Amino acid sequence: MDVLECIKNRRSIRDFEKKPVDRSVIEEIVSLASFAPSWKNTQVTRYLVIDDEAKIAEIAKDYTTCFAYNGNTIGKAAALVAVTAIKGRSGVEKDGSFTTKREASWLMFDAGCAVQTFCLAAHEKGLGTVIMGIFDDSLSGYLKIPEDRELVCLICMGYPAVSPDAPKRKGVDELLSYMQ
Repeated sequence: MDVLECIKNRRSIRDFEKKPVDRSVIEEIVSLASFAPSWKNTQVTRYLVIDDEAKIAEIAKDYTTCFAYNGNTIGKAAALVAVTAIKGRSGVEKDGSFTTKREASWLMFDAGCAVQTFCLAAHEKGLGTVIMGIFDDSLSGYLKIPEDRELVCLICMGYPAVSPDAPKRKGVDELLSYMQ
C-alpha cells in the first residue's frame, strides 16, 4: 500500500470480525513500529499483547468502568495492545536532569509517534485499530506493568467488520500559518 493512501484511508475501527490475528503479523507490525522516531533514539515504547478472549472480556468488563463505551469496543477486539513506555529516558539526560522545560513528558510524544506508526503498519496489513486513552488506573496492576513503565494507551486491533467514511478534516488554511 502506498504511504499516502495508508495515511488517508486509516480509520479508527470499533467493530471487528471474530477472527484471530496471527502473532507473526503482530510481530511484523511491532518490527515496523520500531522505526518510529524517539528522543535521542531511546526507543522507550513497549507493547503487551492480550489475545486471550477471556482476558480481553475481563478487561472490557472490569477495567473500563470509568467509560463503558470503551469496554464495548475492547470486547469486540481480536487483540488488545497495552502500550507502555519506559520512564526516565525521554527528555532526560544520563545524569537524570531534564533537557527541556517539558521535563519527562516527552515520553508521551515518543509513545505517540510509535503508536501512530503501529496503527499505520496494522492498516497496511489489513487490520483495523482504535487508540484508547480512557481506562481504569487499576489496569496497570492487572497487566503487571513494571514500576519503571507507564501505561500510555490501549490499542484494540482486529480485522475490521466496518469500513467507516473519513470524518471531516480541517483545511490547511485553518491548520497552517507562517511567521510574518
